[in-house]
Amino acid sequence: MRKKAAKKWGTAVLAAALVLSLAACGGTSGNDQPKGEASTSGKTAEPEKLTHLTYWVSMHPAAAAQMKTYAEMGMYKELERITGVKVDFQHPPTDSTQAQEQFNLMMVSEKLPDVIETSWIGYPGGPEKAIQDNKIIKLNDLIDQNAPNLKKLLDEHPDWKKQVTTDDGSLYMFPFFRGGDKVRVFYGPSIRKDWLDKLGLQMPTTIDEWHEVLKAFKEKDPNGNGKADEIPLYFTKDDIGTDAPFLGAWGINYGFYQIDNSVKYGPIQPEYKEFLATMNQWYKEGLLDKDFAAPNDKLFDAKMTGNQLGAAPTYNGGGIGKYANLMKDKDPKFNLVAAPYPVLNKGDKPIWGQKDFATNGIGAAISTSNTNPTETVKWLDYAYGEQGNLLFNYGKEGEAYTMKDGKPVFLPEVLNPPSGVSLQQSFAKHNRSTWSAPFVLSDEFQMQYLALPNQKDALTVWSQPTGERKMPLVTPTKDESSQFASIMTDINTYKDEMFLKFIMGAEPIDNFDKYVKKIEAMGINDAIKIQQSALDRFNKR
Repeated sequence: MRKKAAKKWGTAVLAAALVLSLAACGGTSGNDQPKGEASTSGKTAEPEKLTHLTYWVSMHPAAAAQMKTYAEMGMYKELERITGVKVDFQHPPTDSTQAQEQFNLMMVSEKLPDVIETSWIGYPGGPEKAIQDNKIIKLNDLIDQNAPNLKKLLDEHPDWKKQVTTDDGSLYMFPFFRGGDKVRVFYGPSIRKDWLDKLGLQMPTTIDEWHEVLKAFKEKDPNGNGKADEIPLYFTKDDIGTDAPFLGAWGINYGFYQIDNSVKYGPIQPEYKEFLATMNQWYKEGLLDKDFAAPNDKLFDAKMTGNQLGAAPTYNGGGIGKYANLMKDKDPKFNLVAAPYPVLNKGDKPIWGQKDFATNGIGAAISTSNTNPTETVKWLDYAYGEQGNLLFNYGKEGEAYTMKDGKPVFLPEVLNPPSGVSLQQSFAKHNRSTWSAPFVLSDEFQMQYLALPNQKDALTVWSQPTGERKMPLVTPTKDESSQFASIMTDINTYKDEMFLKFIMGAEPIDNFDKYVKKIEAMGINDAIKIQQSALDRFNKR
């Protein structure tokens, strides 16, 4: 899968995990006393009465391909055995528009699922507004008194705590954390190294070098079939929006960014005009996929495995690792590797590149319909302890991994799935470590997931950008959120439409100034002021 998340980021939207079953029922209590994990203080955080939870969360395609519900996943089956808590998962439709509609319906209903996992940064008015709306509960006291594992983690990492606390100081979710730098970089430009080698070309590092390489891919038949069917480069507006591959060479991104804590908007900068002019030239020369305006993951897979694509932004596991496994029998020469984020001038340090913060804004909140919030907090806290860390990162011991020299090691059958099954799909039978969940993703897991040398190299190559201009996960106030959404809904629609028109030549680049004036007339300066206020508040947390 090429897209997650995309995301993903900046002023996040709820598309990351949206939907529900409106028949959601609250938790029930009983007499079972499930086991819990002992805290460092010697107290045991155990759900004394909780036996059933309703849990709303989007389902990742790698899991959906082989199960109907997360309850079938090895990790959750083992968690139920350990805690005695049975979870009724409620998953959204895969279509993001339908998911958004169902989420909106859920949030105005009287009965909510016990636990709601989503990107709370995108809630209108931010997570503090969700608390004020009486949809989710404030967790500060509950975490302080009943979640020793998460409390310890937040105390040890005040920068993490800042990222998951509202401007008003509220804790509102059990977050997904990326524990170290090795798990925060997982996406970037990739290129067919076997094609470069066949044509005697060096790895491109600048926009001009990329142009020459892409021309060679188009003209010199690197796939060797005697047909002019090569597609030199594939990217979409969603790729450009994911921390700006190619666009970042001009020092800007496809949304809001900051320079020395001063907020700016990339798509109205003069540099954006230069980017569009370059991409328009590449499109006219046939260097961009003609289907880039209508992205389709299945079609992308067919082109990559059909030996047509020369380069594209991809994920490390869901891209480089995925296609290596799919092609290992079909074409042993296939060699998709990471390429550096391009710059304009040779030797420049790239500014823009994908790197997550410690958190991405996704986490599990407890709804106000939950009748056992204390016990639910204890249940969620299990994931942040030593045994929970193993379970959520790896799955069930003996079924997904074994301990060697005191460290968990995935079993060979998990790490080496049969041809046609991606490593991400193999892991998805056992855990959620290749996407978001309320736990701490481990660097040690990542280095096993990145099993191939090309994947380990990608981690190094894609880690080079400074990321100095990236906006943190800020949240507007209720009033700001309403105004911001009103402004940006129309601007984003227009911006995306013009992105395609400028590149495909339907709109002359000479009309760029008119485009900027229209975005200004639509209120972009007010939106920048809102983002600036939110950034100022974030910096004061």
